[in-house]
Amino acid sequence: MRVPKRRYDSNPQQNFDPYISQKQADQMKADLEKMIKIIRPKLIKEVEEHAKLGDFSENAAYQVAKGKLRGLNNRILVLQNNLNKAVIIKSDNNHETVCLGCKVKVKTNDKQYTYTILGSQETDPQKGIISHLSPIGSALLGHRTGDEVEVKIDDKIIKYKILEII
Repeated sequence: MRVPKRRYDSNPQQNFDPYISQKQADQMKADLEKMIKIIRPKLIKEVEEHAKLGDFSENAAYQVAKGKLRGLNNRILVLQNNLNKAVIIKSDNNHETVCLGCKVKVKTNDKQYTYTILGSQETDPQKGIISHLSPIGSALLGHRTGDEVEVKIDDKIIKYKILEII
């Protein structure tokens, strides 16, 4: 009999960034509720149906269904843990310094960009949403309107001037 190998290196809990927006927290709660109330009962029923067929060691359909249920239970535990550890980003009206949840208008090389600085789970550079852990996001944090910030990206130093904190 072959012993399954565990993938300890790919633990999704290791690199979890707890900072999320209220919108992301609501989405995570909705996903969790869907998994618990809709998907899990279907998988439990599927496991029960395949269990009726007899011998568990030779029953491939049962093994597959059981694996799906284990995977779902693991995703539920991870999501619950992430929600418990989550820190909701409060966007206060402090427009003096760049902080989490702020929109920042910057200028570099005669081009203007607007970035929203959020947690690493919500990044979407195409939409201007960057992580507070990214080189640009971490460099901008704590600075004020009019400040110039240097960011090192790929052995190049790029200067950003903060035009406005929205």
